[in-house]
Amino acid sequence: MFTIIIILIVVLIIAAIFINAYQQHKAKVDAERRAELAKQKTIVDETENVLMAATSMPVSGRLLQILQIRVANALKAIYESGMGGPDIRQRAVDAENRVQNADPEALPPADFMLPDNDKMIIQYIQAVKKFRILLRSEHSRGKVESRVYAEEDKALERLQLKINVETLIKRGRNAMQSNMMGSSRQYFEKAVAALENQPQTDEYIESRLATLKQWLSEIQANLKSVNAQDRAKRQEAERDELDELFAPKKKW
Repeated sequence: MFTIIIILIVVLIIAAIFINAYQQHKAKVDAERRAELAKQKTIVDETENVLMAATSMPVSGRLLQILQIRVANALKAIYESGMGGPDIRQRAVDAENRVQNADPEALPPADFMLPDNDKMIIQYIQAVKKFRILLRSEHSRGKVESRVYAEEDKALERLQLKINVETLIKRGRNAMQSNMMGSSRQYFEKAVAALENQPQTDEYIESRLATLKQWLSEIQANLKSVNAQDRAKRQEAERDELDELFAPKKKW
């Protein structure tokens, strides 16, 4: 009888150990599923935000499709986890349809339009940087070929350059209109430096460099003219002071 009690106690202890181990394993699996679900939701949210910003950006259809595939894969993973909510299946279907209907051969608009105000320009710059981060992420995961990655990243780098240069030009032109020639020159010189630091030139770089250098020449000529006028005024004032100092004193 005593032996049976000992055996039962041992069995209970072993069962408790197995139950505890199972519960720990289940808790670990659930935590990993929740972490994966949060990760996929973050992928969907950040990618959809970039796609929304892309409606006003000159990016290729191929790049848009890469991000649409990223969203579709994340939504599919959420749906297959069984933890995504009642509407996740339809969202996954809609995302897959967008991928199928996308035109990867669509070219970006030829004309580059800078946003009107500084707040929008900052958002534009942030969107381009986010594009590059997401593209690099998809490439590192093996979702994008190296050739495609190199071409699209180069296009985004060029777009980022254009935004920076056009922003500097806009501020420089505004400074010129306000007759702040020194500030205008600084903006234009920064734009020139950004363009000249590019390892490869193109039509945009050559055209903008020619225009900027012309404006800098005009500013330099203007500053020389202003300085000459200031010197003339100072010399005239000094002569007036000397004439007054050495003029014959009047007798009263």
